[in-house]
Amino acid sequence: MLYDVRTYTCRAGTIRKHLALYAEHGYEVQSRHLGKPLAYMQTETGNVNSYMHIWVYASAADREARRQALQKDPAWAAYLARSADAGYLISQENRLMTPTAFFTP
Repeated sequence: MLYDVRTYTCRAGTIRKHLALYAEHGYEVQSRHLGKPLAYMQTETGNVNSYMHIWVYASAADREARRQALQKDPAWAAYLARSADAGYLISQENRLMTPTAFFTP
């Protein structure tokens, strides 16, 4: 298993607008290609302008194939353009992680 852990930070006061934009225009198309995320969470304490999501893949090759298909989808390109125009995001951090030997998801 390969876990793609992504953390995003929005400009102060814009996280609700950003998540609403994603819910309306991004979530369905992304889930269609990547599958449902393991988690999609908003920060409750700490940097309350951030959120994270985790996608699960069988392997690096599986991740690459799914993400390539997503990037070719015109609906995803339209969402990315809307998101860029809105300008809510200020940073993104991606980490690819694997489970420890003693953990079985």
